[in-house]
Amino acid sequence: MVNHVHPHRFAPLARRLRRQGADAGMATAEYAIATVAAAGFAGLLIVILRGDAVRGLLLGIIERALSL
Repeated sequence: MVNHVHPHRFAPLARRLRRQGADAGMATAEYAIATVAAAGFAGLLIVILRGDAVRGLLLGIIERALSL
């Protein structure tokens, strides 16, 4: 049994795709760039926070807060 699809069934989808044009994938590309930037920033923070100077500074803040 062959199921025939009416050609006008996809007309709204075709109109929407034509309206979007070349910008259709821009949101995905922007999310990808933001994700890569966030991962790089997180890596940089990890490197900075592992340093002895930052560790000492954070421990000093915690000790002062607990001594109140």
